[in-house]
Amino acid sequence: MIYLFKMIQEENFKNLCDLTTSIVGLHKGSLAYKSREQKYQIPRSIVSVIARMVDDTHRGIISKHLKRDRSLIYHYEKMHESNYRSFPKYRDIFNKIYNAYSNLKGAKRTFADLNHLKRHLKDNGVMNSDNHQTTIRITSGRVETDVKVSYKDFYNQLQKCKFAMTDCNYNLEII
Repeated sequence: MIYLFKMIQEENFKNLCDLTTSIVGLHKGSLAYKSREQKYQIPRSIVSVIARMVDDTHRGIISKHLKRDRSLIYHYEKMHESNYRSFPKYRDIFNKIYNAYSNLKGAKRTFADLNHLKRHLKDNGVMNSDNHQTTIRITSGRVETDVKVSYKDFYNQLQKCKFAMTDCNYNLEII
């Protein structure tokens, strides 16, 4: 369960980094450069803060992808309020990235009721196993459903679930 949650956090963080570099006009992957130039430092700090605020991304994931020490992520969080209040360039870039990321996350599909979610999963080949041994819980919006799978078919069904929910706002949990 923890591994799957980590994978989703890493995916979200990579998408946030790509969105950020696109907005501020940097090369993809440049937030991990060792440069201390302001053009890299400000977006790097902002990406860390937004990832923690919006997705509750683990600091270890952020530090790994930014190639920085985890303690720096704590520093970014601590300094956010002060930077936002007193540093107009930081505030402007933060607002642009935060709004774009929120719009992107809000634009992803969520399901209004259980029947729609189940139909969507079935249309994408996700099925319950006759002799289930574990369960994949899928939550999207206010709706959640369980997919009962056998150990033998677990990986296959997990991949189908992830593929089916690609353009959706969702969480997966192994029970």
